[in-house]
Amino acid sequence: MTADSARPRPVVLGQNQYGKAENRVVRITRDGDTHHIKDLNVSVALSGDMEDVHYSGSNAHVLPTDTTKNTVYAFAKEHGIESAEQFGIHLARHFVTSQEPIEMARIRIEEYAWERIATSDANSRFIGADEVKHSFVRRGQETRTTQITFDGETWQVVSGLKDLVVMNSTHSEFWGYVKDEYTTLKEAHDRILATEVSARWRFNWTGDEERMPNWEKSYEQTRKHMLQAFAETYSLSLQQTLYQMGSRVINSRSEIDEIRFSLPNKHHFLVDLEPFGLKNDNEVYFAADRPYGLIEATVLRDGTEPQIPVDMTNL
Repeated sequence: MTADSARPRPVVLGQNQYGKAENRVVRITRDGDTHHIKDLNVSVALSGDMEDVHYSGSNAHVLPTDTTKNTVYAFAKEHGIESAEQFGIHLARHFVTSQEPIEMARIRIEEYAWERIATSDANSRFIGADEVKHSFVRRGQETRTTQITFDGETWQVVSGLKDLVVMNSTHSEFWGYVKDEYTTLKEAHDRILATEVSARWRFNWTGDEERMPNWEKSYEQTRKHMLQAFAETYSLSLQQTLYQMGSRVINSRSEIDEIRFSLPNKHHFLVDLEPFGLKNDNEVYFAADRPYGLIEATVLRDGTEPQIPVDMTNL
C-alpha cells in the first residue's frame, strides 16, 4: 500500500435540506352560522446555501425549523386556506423570496376531508334547534396530497390522492396469460376487481405569468374521471384499467400533463364451499390482504417528458 492510497480521500457535502415536518393545521372559516374546515398536514423542506452549518456548525444562514412551523400557522390566519395547492404556493414563495440563503422550497401537504353531518328533518328535530351547519364527520375515502417545489423562478406542482379503495364486483376477467411449471392460478372470466388507488398528477403550470389552475375544481374533476373510468371499463387486466383511468384524466383535464398510478390488486378468492355441500356461484369470497399484485405505470400527454418519480413512496 502506498502513502497516497493510505491518505484519507476528500469528503464533500451532497444534497441537503431541512425544515419542519408534519405541521398539523386546522383552519375554521366561519361564514355566519355556516362553518368550513380545512385540515392539513404540512411539511416544509428548504435547501440552498447551507454548507457552513454542516461544515462548521455556523447557523448564520439557518432559519429555525420552529420558525417554519410558526409560518405555517400564521399563513393559515393571514391567507386562509383556499386549497392545499394555493396554501403551499404561498409558503414556498415566502421562504424563497424572503430568505437569501434559501434557493429551493418544497412543500408537501396531505389534506383530510370532512363532510357536513346531515341533520334530521324539522319534524323530528329537538325543540329549539335550528339547522346545524357546524358538525362534521371525517371522510374516510381518501387522503388528498400535493407537493409544491419552487426555485425562485419555476414552479412544479404534483398533486394526487392515496387510500382510495374501489371495487368492481363484475365486468372483470383475467385469462390468456403465460403459464409455466409453477403456474397454479386458474383463468377467470368473471372476477372481482378491487384496488387501493394511489395516484400523482403533474400540472403543466410552471410560471407566474401563466394562468393558474382552479385547484379545487381540478382535484374534484380528476377524481371523478378516475372513478368513472374505473367503473366504465370492462377490464381484461388491471393494467388496462389503469391506462383507461390515466387516459381519461389526460384527455379531460388540459392542465395535467402526466399521471402516475400505483395500484395493488386487492385479491378476492372464491371460497370452496363444496365440503359443506354448498355451491359457491360467485357469491362468497376470501379477501386476501397480502401478498398482492402491484401494478404501476405512468400515462403522459403525447410529446411530454415524465417527471414524476417511478417510486412514489416518498412523494
